[in-house]
Amino acid sequence: MSKNIDLHMHSLYSDDGEFSPEEIIAIGKKEEMEIMALTDHNSVKGVDEMTEYGKKAGIKVISGVEIDCVYKGINLHMIGYGIDHKRKEFLEIENEIFEKEMAIAKIKIEKLKENTDLIVNEEKIFKIAAGNIVTGEIIGEVVLEEEKNKNNPLLKEYFDNGAKSDMPFVHFYWDFFSQGKIAYVPVEFRPMVDIVKLIKESGGLAVLAHPGNNFKNCLEIVDDIIEEGIDGLEVFSTYHSPEQIEYFYNKAEKNNLLMTFGSDFHGKNKPHIRLKGYPIPEKYEGIREKLAEDFIKKLR
Repeated sequence: MSKNIDLHMHSLYSDDGEFSPEEIIAIGKKEEMEIMALTDHNSVKGVDEMTEYGKKAGIKVISGVEIDCVYKGINLHMIGYGIDHKRKEFLEIENEIFEKEMAIAKIKIEKLKENTDLIVNEEKIFKIAAGNIVTGEIIGEVVLEEEKNKNNPLLKEYFDNGAKSDMPFVHFYWDFFSQGKIAYVPVEFRPMVDIVKLIKESGGLAVLAHPGNNFKNCLEIVDDIIEEGIDGLEVFSTYHSPEQIEYFYNKAEKNNLLMTFGSDFHGKNKPHIRLKGYPIPEKYEGIREKLAEDFIKKLR
């Protein structure tokens, strides 16, 4: 089993992805990738394309999807691996979330205007979105490119090597539009337990994505999620510190869960994240291949 594995990445079929599946495979080929999983947000439209180009490049592609869902009032992402992506339920979820997100696009923009003194060019935002979901990243891109916003104290950390200048668009989304922030507009996602059930019924494995990023202040909820019957944790994530990796490694080992590796590669929205860019602390380097083997064996 090769060490060249990445099980979390996004194509242009995600609302915030940049590259086509063909382009991602080309990047993967340069990185000498051997196993890749396409996990677009709420969409399986790129799986066949990714698989086709993967075969030509000699790269094993695992079908996947990263679905927005909710558990005990907290929004989270559940990844399904090895799913039967042809099942109609996955397209239904994509269409359902698309419609809900489109319905709140203008409301999000208005909330940002009402709660800040930022200049927001609504026309430009919708032009970039081009009929697709208006993401917080798109709004951030337009706001941060507006010259009149350059000296706004709210945005200081996004410029000139500031703490959030490494991936300013996604930081803007997290700071203003994520759950609990000043421009957040709720979307009613399906319950996590229903998503886990669907993933399993479609022959897949349900893995909780980047738990250290979603549950920084309420780690105890991860135990509850584990009890709902998930198959694994994304232990080795770009977003996890060495301490978080150790925490979730121990949590997965204690509960006999799979441990996965994911960069969460997107392209321009997360420019510092590259394929296979997740950290592997030295103490775990020797068991990486075994963990990857355990995961592959579990796929049906």
